[in-house]
Amino acid sequence: MICMETIGKIRRYRFVDGKGIKQIARELHLARNTVRRVIRDETPSSAYLRRNQPRPKLGRYLPLLERLLEEDQSRSPGERRCSQRLFEVLRLAGYAGAADSVARYVRGWREAKHSQPKDVFVPLSFAPGEAYQFDWSHEQAEIDGVVQTIKVAHFRLAHSRMPFVVAYPRETQEMLFDAHVRAFAFYGGVAKRGIYDNLKTAVDAILIGRERTFNRRFLQLCSHYLVEPVACTPASGWEKGQVERQVHDLRETLFKPRPKVSSLAELNAWLAARCVEIAHSRQHPEHARTVWEVFQDEQIALLALPKPFDGFVETEVRVSSTSLVRFDRNRYSVACRAVGSIVSLRAYADRILVLHRGDVVAAHARHFGRDRTLYDPWHYVPALERKPGALRNGAPFQEWNLPTAMTRVRARLAKQSDGDRQFVELLAAVLDDGIDALEAACACALEQGTVSSDVVLNALLRAKDPPRLPMVTIPQTLVLAIEPRADCARYDQLRRHP
Repeated sequence: MICMETIGKIRRYRFVDGKGIKQIARELHLARNTVRRVIRDETPSSAYLRRNQPRPKLGRYLPLLERLLEEDQSRSPGERRCSQRLFEVLRLAGYAGAADSVARYVRGWREAKHSQPKDVFVPLSFAPGEAYQFDWSHEQAEIDGVVQTIKVAHFRLAHSRMPFVVAYPRETQEMLFDAHVRAFAFYGGVAKRGIYDNLKTAVDAILIGRERTFNRRFLQLCSHYLVEPVACTPASGWEKGQVERQVHDLRETLFKPRPKVSSLAELNAWLAARCVEIAHSRQHPEHARTVWEVFQDEQIALLALPKPFDGFVETEVRVSSTSLVRFDRNRYSVACRAVGSIVSLRAYADRILVLHRGDVVAAHARHFGRDRTLYDPWHYVPALERKPGALRNGAPFQEWNLPTAMTRVRARLAKQSDGDRQFVELLAAVLDDGIDALEAACACALEQGTVSSDVVLNALLRAKDPPRLPMVTIPQTLVLAIEPRADCARYDQLRRHP
């Protein structure tokens, strides 16, 4: 390889001094072909370009090395093998060359791979009310002093770019349903198409092209709101690029630093309010107005909002002998009349309903921890009529939060030998008369200073007596001129004169 200074001499000797190629080669001690190549080159360069790189030791191992590099392409960047690790694999296969040769080839292979033409993305345009985009993201928040990973459902109207986000503990189907109900209520209407990833909670099977087999319950949701669901091509996030971008933007805006709230409900109320603030403050990319102003116009084009979708996931479970059903690693009590039966359990995003022969036999707030038992003591009251002793040590009654007067009556009756039986009689009255009426009867008994089941039930019955009718006013025409006199002595006179 010759330097640029020598190249400059060759060109000056030839084009300025008019020397021949043979003379220049002799004076500069160069090959005539070298001089001839420099003279013919219009853009002189000292770089030496080797057309074929000989690899006497690495050559026979290139197929193995390229196969290893192709395998790494399907992995995340953090899991790809470095050149030193690839060198070690080749050494085990018999390679006797240097590590630098492997590193140079790996570097060139990866640079050539990255220099391939990129995909071209066509900008998308949506009419008002035409579509919305949906996606999940995983964020962190401090809820009641505990840092938790939460799942955030992102909605975005494709025309106005109006965002809506709501957080959940899980990414299950009932959460997906609840998110749609909340989003459509927030927007005040429904767009005609929904653009989704291939969610397991929505798509059962991916077929050829854009054909999908959607989940039956998810199709019920779409049918209820008259939405046409569209699933993106796998690994083609640009087909819903707006919401993909929203996930990144709102993560920086809403979740850094971590929000600190007392409950998930408080977090969702704050997120909804922040979405409105963001829409008021951000400019629409295609209009000289804010996102909120464009959203106000798009609302007119949205479909009318029907009644909320009943977004539950239903499963059948058996009630145990302790009147409990198991769901999602927790146990919930049901009315004891359903013991041993197969019941229908409906899981919502925030509650659990249990139905037996069409009747609701249990309703609980949903718990998202593990291995916890949630009791409703009223489910076990009919069983107490046969086993009143269970009132004292029964697990459902240990932390029973009863009204004040009933709690005082229970404490007074506990000092009596048959106090449990008497209090069970009072609890049975709640099923017919209600807890408010029994609370008033207990308060009446406490005021009288005599506490027993008979006294409380008597007060309860008196409270149910119909009110006395008002006194009837006697017209003047019906008033007797001589009113009869009530005198018992007259009967004594009859006795003396038989």
